[in-house]
Amino acid sequence: MAKAGAFLMGENPGRKVKDKLACYGVTAGGIFVLITLVLIFFYLLYVILPIFSNVKVTQQHTFTTSFTDQTTAYALSDHNDAIYRLSDQGVLSVMAIDEASLTQNAASTAPSILEQQALLEKTTAIAATHPAQGVFAVGGHDGKVQVVKPDAARQVASLAANATASSSLIAYPFGEAPLQLDPEGLAVSQLAVSVTNDKAAMIGVTADNRVVVRQFYQHGSSFDLERQWQSSGYEVAGLPSNIRSMVITPDTRTAYVLAGRLVYVVALGQDSGAVRDIVEVASGEAMPDQLVPLSGAYSLLISYSDDTLAQWFEILKDEKRVLTRTRDFKLAQMPIQAVVPEHTRKGFFALQQNGDLSAFYTTVKGAIYHKPLFAGELPEQLVISPRADHLLAANGNQWQLFHVVNKHPEIGIASLWQKIWYEGYPEPDYVWQSTSASDEFEPKLSLVPIVFGTFKAALYALLFAIPMALAGAIYTAYFMSSKMRRIVKPTVELMEALPTVILGFLAGIWLAPIVEEYLAGIMLLIVAVPLSMMLAGVGWSLLPGRWRSRIPNGFHILLLMPVIVLIGYLCFSASPVMENWFFDGDIRVYLTNEWGIGYDQRNTLVVGIAMGFAVIPTIFSIAEDAIFSVPGHLTSGSLALGATHWQTLTKVVLLTASPGIFSAIMMGLGRAVGETMIVLMATGNTPIMDWNILEGMRTLSATIAIEMPESEVNSSHYRVMFLAAFVLFVFTFFFNTIAELVRQRLREKYSSL
Repeated sequence: MAKAGAFLMGENPGRKVKDKLACYGVTAGGIFVLITLVLIFFYLLYVILPIFSNVKVTQQHTFTTSFTDQTTAYALSDHNDAIYRLSDQGVLSVMAIDEASLTQNAASTAPSILEQQALLEKTTAIAATHPAQGVFAVGGHDGKVQVVKPDAARQVASLAANATASSSLIAYPFGEAPLQLDPEGLAVSQLAVSVTNDKAAMIGVTADNRVVVRQFYQHGSSFDLERQWQSSGYEVAGLPSNIRSMVITPDTRTAYVLAGRLVYVVALGQDSGAVRDIVEVASGEAMPDQLVPLSGAYSLLISYSDDTLAQWFEILKDEKRVLTRTRDFKLAQMPIQAVVPEHTRKGFFALQQNGDLSAFYTTVKGAIYHKPLFAGELPEQLVISPRADHLLAANGNQWQLFHVVNKHPEIGIASLWQKIWYEGYPEPDYVWQSTSASDEFEPKLSLVPIVFGTFKAALYALLFAIPMALAGAIYTAYFMSSKMRRIVKPTVELMEALPTVILGFLAGIWLAPIVEEYLAGIMLLIVAVPLSMMLAGVGWSLLPGRWRSRIPNGFHILLLMPVIVLIGYLCFSASPVMENWFFDGDIRVYLTNEWGIGYDQRNTLVVGIAMGFAVIPTIFSIAEDAIFSVPGHLTSGSLALGATHWQTLTKVVLLTASPGIFSAIMMGLGRAVGETMIVLMATGNTPIMDWNILEGMRTLSATIAIEMPESEVNSSHYRVMFLAAFVLFVFTFFFNTIAELVRQRLREKYSSL
């Protein structure tokens, strides 16, 4: 008896041990979960923070050369192992950089000359293409032009080791014989050139101020190694004589000519060219000094006499392309010595006459680097390597090599969260476009469209799910018979086990075509179903009491099901008739033409329905448990005081269960925000910012799922994917925290009931 009494009083040693083990296990599990969350948080930060690191420029090497002529143009090879130098006498030199020169604090060793060529007998003009093309052109006194492309990648190592070269390091794209640019044989005073694999163009100003153009093109397949260049030449009329600078775009279709206060936009054809537009680029008394093309040469950097720098590019305005000033870069009040664009990115360095060096990126507001780098004499030439990891500064025969660390210049607070005016866009906008087939692509990594899409999908899913889930939970917990509840509740909860990939597949393949075909019927269904349910309730209340008593309490929902099915059938059947009567036979075309509302087959409506079905079980289960758990004495007391069942529900039950109901809604929101497969498969994944329910969107989770496998490890795109995951993590944590705080307040407020 004593043992039995001790057991009944909870003094069983085995039970105590099990209780303690369970307590320790639950506590340890909770601690490990918290530790895991903290580790995830800091790992995401570890991957993200490098994109906000500062730009660094450090001197690596200083050396002295022995050239007697003046340098006109420099370039660095792709692997930073050679320097290309073009002198004012038209002499091209290829020099090898000792590997030790690329090491910090290396010994001072002058680069050795690997090859040297005099391109023309008498040079009158020198031009270089955009650095990414790596081509030099030299104009002569007789109207001829020699085009060369130095390429040391194949032979630098062997020549540096005093080996015999099998071929020249200087290539001639159009042959070793100079080209006749001016048919009249007059000297070329100014020159611009653009060369690609299958086309090229050069434009020159002659001694008598004529502007002559020569176009080059190849016919046939790009796999034909024997293709020959063909050319045509012509003059461009309408250009002034005081030309200061000229630039040709990489597609060889457009040339920009700076003269005085104006920029002349010249359309270049194969057989003729003409001035397409004339734009005044001067700002008040500030006169433009030079044109510098950015990567791709579709944007121009124009420096001014008042020490300012602006970006210009063409936008479509009134169905016409117009050169527009889109962005100003803030510099100290000091004349600009040189502007050095990067080869493949929309960034550049600006050197001022006080020795300050600044780095900019067009989509990031403000300078990403600024430092007084040069003291004393300023370099006459400043060039950047193709990989943007080295700068070469030359002042006469004194050369300096700098190492540059600038891995993620395109990422900043402005480019991620603010409107940016991108090349070719008519106005600033939020844009997500991370990749493109073009080498001159400008990454657009604004997180705003995909954050917007995340909330848009969650909002419409909750608009579909919350009314159905809460209404179902209220009826199941408060009105439904216990016998039916034991069937309905597990059935709804079983829906949560359905894989979302199946829901997404069905939504994209089966539901989306149905919504497109019966769109008018679905719109009618949204109004007709609630109205029919209300009318059915009114009709039921008007029936004689002896009829209503035949249906046991809690089973009335069985009478409503045929009504809902019938209304649904009638709405879908009426859909074609409605389209013919009210929408000219096609509601999608009518919405687009008359109301300006676009329609995508896989749209937010489809996502809202599919995701709503995924969220309903979560909200229903938690809310139903909260309502069902309201103490029975509260309900009985309210009814005993004369309140109706509806009054008891609204004034007592729902208020008491409100903390649990709110938690259910927030859990549903968290589920909707983090959903991946449904939005991935049931929408067009277009990152647009439009509340239109008939158009698609792209969410954070879908973007990560789509683009993470394609991103280069440690690239800006790769790290922005982790930033998107971090934003999703923070959003979920924020919503859960707010939900818990509100739930606690509601519990305290209504605990007295």
